[in-house]
Amino acid sequence: MGAGILKRSVSIAGHRTSISLEEPFWDALREIAAGRSLSVQALIGRIDAERGEQNLSSAIRVFVLQSVRNGISRPDEH
Repeated sequence: MGAGILKRSVSIAGHRTSISLEEPFWDALREIAAGRSLSVQALIGRIDAERGEQNLSSAIRVFVLQSVRNGISRPDEH
């Protein structure tokens, strides 16, 4: 699977930041956000608020993995 890294700029808590993720993670993040009736930016904001000291890109990857394991359409407390 040739998954290139895509860098996207988002606004979180009033400041712009760039996030680099492989394309399949961006795709999954969009699906998860849609399943929760959220924008990708809003979902990333929630992940950011709960990540602690973890790198944001890593936190997003872990979130996506956990969501896939739990079933994408089932909202959880993340």
